[in-house]
Amino acid sequence: MTPTPGTPPTGPGRPRRPGRRLGAAAVAALLLAAVPAGAAVSADAATPKSATGPQGQKLTVSATTGLDPAGAKIRVTGEGYGTTSGIYVALCKDNGANRVPSPCLGGADMSGGSKNSQWIVPKGDPYEGELALPFGPGGTFDVEIEIRSEGDGLDCADVPCSVVTRADHRASGDRTQDVRIPVTFAGQEPGEPGGEGVDVPAGTVSYKPVADFTSAGKPLDLLLHPDSKKLYVGADNIPDTADTDERGLYVLNPEDGKAESRITDAPGSTGALRASAAARISGPLPGDGVVYNYPLRGVGSAKAGDTAATGVWLAGSTITDIAPGTAPGTVLVAQGAKLSEIERATGTATRSLALPGGTQFAADHARGAVWFSDFAAGKLHRVDLASLAVTASFDLPGTDSIAGFTEVDPASGAVWVGVNRSVLVFDATGKPVKTLVGKDLARDAAFDAAGGRAFVAWQDGGDLSDPANDNNGTLTVYDSTDFTPAAKDLPLPGNQTQLGAASLAVEPGGATVFVTSPAEGKITRLTRQVSPLVTQAPADRSVQAGEEVALTARAEGTPEPSVRWQVSTDGSQTWRELDGATEPVLTFTAKSAQDGYRYRAEFRNDVGTTRTAPVTLTVTEATGGDTGGGNGGSGDTTTGGAATGGDGSTGGDSDGDGSDGGTSTGASGSSGGSGSSAGSTGSTVGGGSVGGNTGAGTTSGGSLAATGITVISVTLLVAALLGGGLLIHRRARRRTTGLA
Repeated sequence: MTPTPGTPPTGPGRPRRPGRRLGAAAVAALLLAAVPAGAAVSADAATPKSATGPQGQKLTVSATTGLDPAGAKIRVTGEGYGTTSGIYVALCKDNGANRVPSPCLGGADMSGGSKNSQWIVPKGDPYEGELALPFGPGGTFDVEIEIRSEGDGLDCADVPCSVVTRADHRASGDRTQDVRIPVTFAGQEPGEPGGEGVDVPAGTVSYKPVADFTSAGKPLDLLLHPDSKKLYVGADNIPDTADTDERGLYVLNPEDGKAESRITDAPGSTGALRASAAARISGPLPGDGVVYNYPLRGVGSAKAGDTAATGVWLAGSTITDIAPGTAPGTVLVAQGAKLSEIERATGTATRSLALPGGTQFAADHARGAVWFSDFAAGKLHRVDLASLAVTASFDLPGTDSIAGFTEVDPASGAVWVGVNRSVLVFDATGKPVKTLVGKDLARDAAFDAAGGRAFVAWQDGGDLSDPANDNNGTLTVYDSTDFTPAAKDLPLPGNQTQLGAASLAVEPGGATVFVTSPAEGKITRLTRQVSPLVTQAPADRSVQAGEEVALTARAEGTPEPSVRWQVSTDGSQTWRELDGATEPVLTFTAKSAQDGYRYRAEFRNDVGTTRTAPVTLTVTEATGGDTGGGNGGSGDTTTGGAATGGDGSTGGDSDGDGSDGGTSTGASGSSGGSGSSAGSTGSTVGGGSVGGNTGAGTTSGGSLAATGITVISVTLLVAALLGGGLLIHRRARRRTTGLA
C-alpha cells in the first residue's frame, strides 16, 4: 500500500464520474420497488456487518462470510471519518488492536484500475481524481472492492483477514483510522484448527539450549545409543588443559551430562594398551556399547563399565573414516582413497578397493551403496557394496573449498555433502536435487528418519580478520523431503572450526539434539519447543437468553500452553481477558446484553502466543423479545433497550452517546418518540427520527461519494413516506460492555 517515493501512491481505482443528483421521489421509488408490500425490513437481509472505530467512525461491509475464494465484489461504506487525512480501504491481514493491518491485497496499482483497494482523501486533496476518491459529507464514502482469498503475499486461509480502513501512506503510523471487519471465504469457517500466531506462526518449531556438558574433554564425535539411550562421546585433550589427560571414549547420562564411564586405554601398534583419543564412532553394538576408531589406525569397541577397549591396529595409512560393515564383526574403513572391509577381531581386510581419490564416505546399507567423496577432484563416487566396485561418478562442485561431511538420509537414501558454506543434496540415484546455502561452514548432518527432519551444524571459520566470520555457528533444521526450513535457525555462539569440526546426535523423534563445540570443550543439549497450535476451536453460537453456553478450545505445544479466554464487545476492535477463564471450556449463562459479543481463546507458552479465530455469540429473547405497541418497549440504559413509552433517548450507552452500538426500537404511533439522542451508531425505527450526533446514524446509510447520491435507509424512508400508517418493527439487538 505504500508507494515508492517520488511516484504516485497505490490507488484504489478510477473515480466515478459526477452524475446528476436524483430527486427524493426518484430515490424513494427505487428503494420502495425493492421492498415487498407489507414486509418488515430487516437489517440482516444481506448479512452486512458493521464496526466502530476509535474515533467513532462507522464501517460497514456488505458481505463477510462464505465469500468466493477466487474473487468477490463487496460494498464498503463508512461515515464519521476525519476529513483532514486520507485512508485506504482494503483486505488485509488482521494483526489485532493497535497493530497495523498488513500485508494487504492489491500490490502497487499505478493505473488506478485495480479495484482491490480504494483510496479515499479529503476534498481538494492533490491526489483526488484518477487515483483517489473524495470523502462525502460528514466523512462518508461508499465504494466497491474486489477481494480474493490469496494474493500479493496474503493467504487468508492461513491468517485472519479483515476488510479494513487505515491511514494512507502520509500518516502510516496513525492507528486512529484503523477499523476492521473480519471476513472469511467459502471453505474457511471461523474456528478452524491452527489458530493465529501473534509473535510467531502457530506451530513454530525452535530449539532451546538447556544445558552445556563439559565432562568429556574436547568432544570429537557423538552417538546416542538406540538401545541403552546412553550418550557416547569420542574425545581428545583440550589444548589449554594439557596438564590433564582427557582423551578417551566417554559414556554420559544424556539428561544431565554426568560421566558414567570413561574408557581411556586401547591396544596400540604392539598390542599393548595405551591412552588413546576416540576420533570417530562407527556405530552401536547390540544392547550397549560402540565401535570406534582411535588414532592413528586403531579400530576398537567398548561399552559402559569397561576398563579398556578391545581392538586391533591396522597396517597401512591413517584411518580417515569408518562405518559399520556388511556382516556382524566387520567394519568399513577408509585409509585415504582406499576402502576396505575389516574383521574387527583380527584386523584382516576381507576385500579392498582403491578409488581415484578421497578420504570420506557414507554407507547406505539399505540400498547397498557407499558414497565416497573426493573433494579435491570434485567427484562423488557410488560404490556397490555387494561387489565393492565403483558403479557411477558424479560432479561435486566446490573443489577449491573446505571439505565438510558426507552423510546419507536413511529414510530416502539422499546423500548430503557439506562443502564450504553449502550442502549439496543428491537423491539415491546421484541426481542433484538441492543446494542449501548457509552463512557458516557446513560441518555435520544428522537425521531424524521418523520425523522426516535433517539437522545441519554450521561452524564459523574462527578467523575474525575475515569479515565473513563472527565466531558464532548455526544449527539449521530442514524437512528432508522438500528441504524447507522445519525450525527457526538457532545461533551457536562461540562454535567455530579452528580446533575441530562440530558433530551432531539426534534423539529419535527429534525432541532432543546434541551438538559439540570442540573449541569450547562442550556439548550443548538442545530441546525442541513448539508454539501453540490450535487443535480444537470454538464456532459461532446462537442461543436464547438464559441458555447455558459452552465454548471449547484446545491447543498443543511444547511446553504445554496455558489458555486465557478473551471477549470483545466492539466487533473485534478491542479485547479484554475474562477473569478466571483459564480452562479449555468456557461456560456461562447467556444474557441479552451479550448479543454480538465475540470470543476467542489465547494460548501461550515460552515460544509464542496463538489465538483461535474470533467467534460470535448471537443471543435472542427467550419470549420473543420486545413487540413495540402503544406502551413502548421495556429496557434500561445498560442493555440499550428503549425506555417505557419512550422516545428512544436512552438507547445505547447510559450516557446516551451510543458508543456501545446499542440499537433501540421505539414504539409505533403517538408513543414512538424521536430517538434523537440514540448516538451516532444507533437508529430509532418506528415513529422516531434518526438518532445520533450527526443525524446520520442509520445501519445502511452513507453516501456515494463520487456521484453525490445520498443513500437513505430503506427502513427510515419507508417510515417517513408512510407516516404512522405502517409499523415496521425490528427487534432491538441490545449490547453492552462486560461479560454478563
